[in-house]
Amino acid sequence: MIRFILSDLRRLWAGSLVVVLLVALATALGVSVVLQERALRLGSARAADKFDLVIGAGGSETQLVLSSVFLQPSPLPLMPGEVLGKLAADPRVDWAAPIGFGDSFSGYPIVGTTTMLAQNLSGGLAEGKIFAREGEAVIGSAVKLPLGGEIKPMHGSLEEGGETHTELVYHIAGRLRPTGTTWDRAILVPIQAVWHIHGMEAEEHAENGAEALHDHEHEEASADHGHGHHGKADPDAALDESWTAEAPGLPAILVKPKTIADAYKLRQDYRSGNTVAVFPGEVLTNLYATLGDAKQILVAVASGAQALVAASLVLVTVIHIGQRRRQIGALRAFGAPRGAIFGIVWLEFFFLVAIGIALGFALGYAAALILSGMLSQTSGVAMPVGFAREDAGLAAVLLAFATILAALPAVLAYRQSPAQALRA
Repeated sequence: MIRFILSDLRRLWAGSLVVVLLVALATALGVSVVLQERALRLGSARAADKFDLVIGAGGSETQLVLSSVFLQPSPLPLMPGEVLGKLAADPRVDWAAPIGFGDSFSGYPIVGTTTMLAQNLSGGLAEGKIFAREGEAVIGSAVKLPLGGEIKPMHGSLEEGGETHTELVYHIAGRLRPTGTTWDRAILVPIQAVWHIHGMEAEEHAENGAEALHDHEHEEASADHGHGHHGKADPDAALDESWTAEAPGLPAILVKPKTIADAYKLRQDYRSGNTVAVFPGEVLTNLYATLGDAKQILVAVASGAQALVAASLVLVTVIHIGQRRRQIGALRAFGAPRGAIFGIVWLEFFFLVAIGIALGFALGYAAALILSGMLSQTSGVAMPVGFAREDAGLAAVLLAFATILAALPAVLAYRQSPAQALRA
């Protein structure tokens, strides 16, 4: 029987190939949706795990996390610099790292921060050293720039018509180890250099500093470039990371609490007044709910495509059985029992659909790999693509459906009488 089936499939190779490809493409669509959604969840969750607590000014919690953790460009409201001084002196805080952004170079975001964050972000350096002067920078593992290279900060981006700062040129002092996060594409510079470039002197009161940076960002983003609050920076100036209440305004502070209990207490303390404190994981959970709705829609679309393919296959097989009536009649005339006819037709169709499902899983996996690679290249977030236990359930459902689908043409062949078939 197996030899007969293989011989039959070779003779009808064109039609067999069409059936396999139809099933493979429909399966690949559903598999790629599932794998890509899972990769996005895992990648974003691992990126957020680097940061325990994020504190910012009152506003959108989602935008705060997207801007500070995933470095998505967006103007954030500034909180008073005295918040940084309070956190630095809080015994519940292991370290607090202010961040400032808005500048870029060659498509890479420039983030003003501290040596503490640069040392703890990736667990050390792959090469070079941590910045120790205002004119030094540390780059992420995915930044394609050499050590010792020059970085000329630009406000905004080149596509937006940003203006290059002339107050300071950074020199690359070190490179971080890979983190699998957006920070792999970031350029880290001293926060005090960012303050000086934007005319926010340390001795200014926090509110004045906040207004200075806020005005600078909006004025430089307007059509009337060059009228922002520029300052002076000394590339050889030593770093002073002793934070006081006189620190300039900040869009966000990344906080490492000493214990889990301290994290919850700090979150509660800074969720009132003019600040908001969030756990990035909680914010991502809300985003996942939205992604879940989008996933359901995409899965419904994929299921609809698979249903259309199934209907098409039923139509094709019914026509195919009609064209093979003489062959089936000859087999019956030579003594082949009805059960053998049923088995031949069922095995042929099930074999084609099973091959299509297996090929569909492979194509869906490849498509998810390609898409995740593209997203990782642009975002910097590593998105692991892989199968899970529930995917075996999906394969089992599809094979069960193939079993039922293959039975339809087999039943039609089973019910044909040899006399009618030979007269056809």
